[in-house]
Amino acid sequence: MSRCIFDINNHIETYEFEKVARQADGAAWLKVGDTVLLATIAVDRDEVIEGDFLPLTVQYLEKSYAAGKMPGGFFKRESKPSDFETLTSRLVDRSLRPLFPKGFAHPTQITIMVLSVDKEADLQRLALNAASAAMLHSNLSFKTSVTGVRLGKIDGKIEINPTNSQMQESTLDLFVAGSKDDLLMIEMRSLGSIESEMIPMPMVDPMIDPTLASEMITTVASNAMPEDELIEVISIAQEALNVANVQYEEAFIPLSRAEEPVRLLEEISNSEIYAHVQEVYKTQIEAAISQMAKSERNNSLKTISKAILASDIAKENAWHYDQIKSSVVNYKRKCVRDQIIEKSVRADGRTLTQVRPISIETNVLPNAHASCLFTRGQTQALVVLTVGGNKDAQMFENLTDAGTQNEAFMLHYNFPGFSVGEASPVGAPKRRELGHGNLGKRALEAALDAQGRTIRLVSEILESNGSSSMATVCGGYMALRAAEIEMSDPIAGIAMGLVIEGDKHAVLSDIMGLEDHDGDMDFKVAGSYKGITAMQMDIKLGGISKALLHEALLQAKEGRVHILDIMKEAEENITINEEKLPSMDLFSIDPSRIAEVIGQAGKTIREIIEKFEVSIDIDKKEGNVRVSGSSKKGVKSAREHIESLLSAPKEKAPEYQVGDIVMGKVKRTVDFGAFIELPGGIDGLLHISKISKERVSKVEDVLSVGQEIEVEILEFKGNKISLGRP
Repeated sequence: MSRCIFDINNHIETYEFEKVARQADGAAWLKVGDTVLLATIAVDRDEVIEGDFLPLTVQYLEKSYAAGKMPGGFFKRESKPSDFETLTSRLVDRSLRPLFPKGFAHPTQITIMVLSVDKEADLQRLALNAASAAMLHSNLSFKTSVTGVRLGKIDGKIEINPTNSQMQESTLDLFVAGSKDDLLMIEMRSLGSIESEMIPMPMVDPMIDPTLASEMITTVASNAMPEDELIEVISIAQEALNVANVQYEEAFIPLSRAEEPVRLLEEISNSEIYAHVQEVYKTQIEAAISQMAKSERNNSLKTISKAILASDIAKENAWHYDQIKSSVVNYKRKCVRDQIIEKSVRADGRTLTQVRPISIETNVLPNAHASCLFTRGQTQALVVLTVGGNKDAQMFENLTDAGTQNEAFMLHYNFPGFSVGEASPVGAPKRRELGHGNLGKRALEAALDAQGRTIRLVSEILESNGSSSMATVCGGYMALRAAEIEMSDPIAGIAMGLVIEGDKHAVLSDIMGLEDHDGDMDFKVAGSYKGITAMQMDIKLGGISKALLHEALLQAKEGRVHILDIMKEAEENITINEEKLPSMDLFSIDPSRIAEVIGQAGKTIREIIEKFEVSIDIDKKEGNVRVSGSSKKGVKSAREHIESLLSAPKEKAPEYQVGDIVMGKVKRTVDFGAFIELPGGIDGLLHISKISKERVSKVEDVLSVGQEIEVEILEFKGNKISLGRP
């Protein structure tokens, strides 16, 4: 057994090898504080998967016992992975996938298990570090350490690897994965902060009641990060990655197992076939590239491949279809990239910075609360919004949480096969769908003020040719505004691409599927006019320089501003679906006057609820009132009614003393006595034993509702008054 202890980036980490899971190809036992993770890697060297893809699967698994909890639900056993587990698996996969050499085709499984956890653990960062350590310890020949670093911004200061508690105060969540030299994956979001402002209340004269002259309005500030500032923060992350990875490689590589050879698939493409394709089919392939739909383009390329297979030269040289198809695809890739690098023109004729035509239609679904059909080129997202109350929130519990939490803003992204012309059944959301939905949610959530509502956005991708996730962001913002949901800033998203050939490069705005597939970077940026609220970057080549990243961010801003301008114009033409959209209003009143709104035994508030068909929630401590209902008119009228009740000066209640004798009116009789209304609208209880000096068996035999009687104040108990007969 080998053990390595590090004090890196504000954490002490202990790694142990050859302690457990010794039949796996590599395993690492990681302990940080009270958190323990086990990461393993297993490679099936007896099987090779044909095809141009890496058969890598990453599974991150959380065990309830790790936090001393029982699994939730009817079955007391872990089953379907949570969204957090799925997203973490995807994060680790995207970070480690670039390490595998081209042609690696053995099925490979990386499993990360959380065995013990404390509430301050950053499980995503530790999962990646443990998985990378297991790979370094394994018998695979490629030995590059990849680690993760999370940065937060707390009180204006950048913190490296903050605790979960510290992240609650942060306005930035930046996760960067990379080696000692290169950045491989970036996920960033700005975290909205609460801002409060006192504003004048309408309909209230401050001379009548100063406590109602203004109200506290709470809003969310998006804290969008400017591009220049983000570059500097990423530079800090890159330095932290270098420090960590240098130490990991120095410690882990000498402890790794003896290398075992793996078979790498050779390039199927044949140089003679490739030359023939270039000479004879250049024009046809360029024409196929200009067909934007993926299905049409693929059909054209298949037709070309079959034509070559049927040709005399193919028969004479015994060319195989797989060789021909590979050569056609490789030449297609070269054409796409050369056209961009040499001519600064893209397959669809656009310039490098040009955004495809955009069409925006709002509230296209008459029975939905709000909706938006957002179309950009051949990418189309139908985003539908539903508004609910607090009880509609999604309950969830993370392993590090003390208890159950409620998710009041949800964004669900669906990608059916027909959106790209594929005949595939619709099923449960896959990792990609969860990841894209999470990215869209992070982009919009930073500027959203839910104000006590539960909001669900569903993005149905109806057509896709490049960055449907960013179409979801744009359509999501428009759907929110079509429901009159307040946003601190307009939010839009754009997908960027990159092509590098030698010392030349080109940054592409609003990439389509072809450019995503044949390019070197997939870079999604969402934000406002002010800056970035969410970002996701995956780099397919070795790394990216700071200068090139800065160029890409600035070009992304130009495209984002262009899209925002179009969205703002469309926003001015929104027609609200008044009949279907539930309404809600938040305002504040003087807490000392809440009793006047509630009324005796809740009579006043019940009358308001019944009259205006609304529901009313009152925070008795703070004086915050939430009125909600299916009718905007009813909600508005209910608020106006409450404000009118409180606009009159508060009547001073009579001050009674024990022993006072006053006239009262019988308001209600019950088995144990009668409630007597005293002068000033205050009720007191006349117990059955105090009604007469003689024994009374039935209250109605002595008293009747509306009867005026003389009573004596016997006792005060808080707001309760006990009465007797003098």
